[in-house]
Amino acid sequence: MVDDTPDWLRRMWRLPEPEARRGRPAGLTTDRVVDTAVQLADRGGLDAATLPKVAKALDVTAMSLYRHVGSKRELVELMVDYATSPPPPADTGDGDWRTALADWAQALWDLYGARPWLLRAPIHGAPSGPSQLAWLEQALAAFSHTDLSAKEKVMYAMLVSGYVRQSALMSHDLGEGLDDSETQSEREHRYGHDMLGLIDRARFPELSALFESDAFDQPVVPTETTLRKDFRDGLDTILDGIARRVER
Repeated sequence: MVDDTPDWLRRMWRLPEPEARRGRPAGLTTDRVVDTAVQLADRGGLDAATLPKVAKALDVTAMSLYRHVGSKRELVELMVDYATSPPPPADTGDGDWRTALADWAQALWDLYGARPWLLRAPIHGAPSGPSQLAWLEQALAAFSHTDLSAKEKVMYAMLVSGYVRQSALMSHDLGEGLDDSETQSEREHRYGHDMLGLIDRARFPELSALFESDAFDQPVVPTETTLRKDFRDGLDTILDGIARRVER
């Protein structure tokens, strides 16, 4: 039987090469290349993990890396799966899909917070690596006691995953833009005050009403608290919508 598994999937799942291609063991391994790239990204972001920089860190030529990664795109895909730690254990035995999915979403949001460069990695297709599939498996398992179809389970898992990713990206960017002595709640308060003094009430009546309200006059709290609350409020709104579908 011919093994026609694509090379990139073979490397993603750490499968051995076909016997016909085996030769003298290489000095490098895929895991070593990817681990080095992940360490560079952890220190300097995704742009710090280019093939030339990885080769330099390993003291090898960039060309020698192509035995283990087919391209920069493949390297990033391998890095994402390698750096995606397994989801925490979940208990879905009582059928509480909402709590299970909310815990899953929070854990994913925390993962992005620990490694924000994951948010900058392009998405070229459906998850294919073992770590990413483990996260998808757990999200689908949250719905195991419902009457949802397989298509609906995937759709809602992707809906929540997309929200988590975008929320984490925005939270990271907002946090990066703050001064050392400034909190997100203080910046929001100043934003509302500044905008109210600039906009034309006749042109922007809804925004004027917003800036005149107490929406931006919240207590000063740590930025992490503000961003986490905003994340959970948005997540609850999405879960409310899914709950209506599940009940129907």
